[in-house]
Amino acid sequence: MVRRLLILTYGLVCYALFLLTFVYAVGFIGGFLTPTRLDGPRSDSLAVALAIDAGLLLLFAVQHSGMARPAFKRWLTRFVPRPAERSTYVLLSSLALLLLFWQWRPLGGVVWDVDSDAGRAAVYAVFAAGWLVVLVATFLINHFDLFGLRQVWLEFRGVPYTPLKFATPGPYRVVRHPLYVGWLMVFWAAPTMTAAHLLFAVVTTVYILVAIQWEERDLQTFHPEYAAYRRRVGMLLPRLRPATPAPTQSDRSERVAPPADVTTAEW
Repeated sequence: MVRRLLILTYGLVCYALFLLTFVYAVGFIGGFLTPTRLDGPRSDSLAVALAIDAGLLLLFAVQHSGMARPAFKRWLTRFVPRPAERSTYVLLSSLALLLLFWQWRPLGGVVWDVDSDAGRAAVYAVFAAGWLVVLVATFLINHFDLFGLRQVWLEFRGVPYTPLKFATPGPYRVVRHPLYVGWLMVFWAAPTMTAAHLLFAVVTTVYILVAIQWEERDLQTFHPEYAAYRRRVGMLLPRLRPATPAPTQSDRSERVAPPADVTTAEW
């Protein structure tokens, strides 16, 4: 019982750190309230600032996608209790993001700037909508499983963990990755786009496009139904095409499992 309580406490602490990271990310990317921000005047040489920012982004990408690979999960559970594996992923992803928030170096310079109040309000509305899409998408695919709470809670109760079934709720019937659509809205909806913000947006967009390929390969391995779903539904944009034949019984039971390498809202 003590072991189960410790695992549950560990999962709760990891989730609390994720929530802190998520809230900080809103201000960091949006440019308000947080002590460090994505944008600002450059304080280091351009070469040093670029090297630090690129290194921080690379560190997060390697951690975030590397730990999501099935082979790494099998290795990790040799040292970490299996119910705490997802919480450990959430913990290290949050720490990687907090390190990025702490050490990020603004580059100065403005790529574009929306002058009108109405235009700026519209861009901020897209920014806010992106965060809402991210949150809604996580709850549609079981937010608490995605961030490790379901696993540690079941362990605490002594109930065996059962993987989520494959489902296409709500926006998952329109695009395969609404969670990533939300992140792209957040990254690019900037009324004032600085050089550092552009670097961040470009690199994270490339990372998302690459990560989707790895994630979908894993999803097709664990869920054979995913191949048919992938053919019918667009990746990030709705697929406009003539009506398809009526779905088979297998198609009707389709479900989408949580993304293999997404943490909050966490990415």
